[in-house]
Amino acid sequence: MAAEPDPDAVLMLRVKRGDLDAFETLVDRYRRPVMNLLYRTLPDATEAEDLAQAVFVQVFKSAHRYKPSAKFSTWLFTIARNLCLNEIRRRARHPAASLDASGADDAEERRQPPGDHHAAGPAESLLEGELREKVEAAVRALPESQRTAIALCQEEELSYEDIAAVLGCSVSATKSLIHRGRETLKARLKPYLRSGVWEERPD
Repeated sequence: MAAEPDPDAVLMLRVKRGDLDAFETLVDRYRRPVMNLLYRTLPDATEAEDLAQAVFVQVFKSAHRYKPSAKFSTWLFTIARNLCLNEIRRRARHPAASLDASGADDAEERRQPPGDHHAAGPAESLLEGELREKVEAAVRALPESQRTAIALCQEEELSYEDIAAVLGCSVSATKSLIHRGRETLKARLKPYLRSGVWEERPD
């Protein structure tokens, strides 16, 4: 029985033919997942949003070369990761360029992960803020490949095969990255977390 075609790949093929409505649909569908992935490596919500725009510009510019040889999400997240790594290398060459010119007043807001924030009382907000900082610090301390692998697995629920394609490594190496990253997070967050959020996913 033939596999069902990837509906997002079908949309991207329409983009390849110049369909702007199909492109808008893909942007609406993947803007938040792309921003979340970028934020795991560039922990600044504003910069993650800016880079996400660059990702979709690259997607549109690359439309004429697109071939549905893999799932659209795999192709998209590969572009996002490559642009993110390019930005990291650029910052390493020009560290002054990454300084926050707007000052410290909005630094905390810029560090917030993308997404909606619910209203909470002062005590709850303080506890949530402290826990979020611990989790974000622990994730940031992981090697980039482990951060990306865990984000794609935990948040985007990609298969090991798709994550391996994004990272450009084998499935066994991908599983090892996720396992090592989760074990490191468990050890670092054990004093703060009692849930099983980092439990292994069945093979």
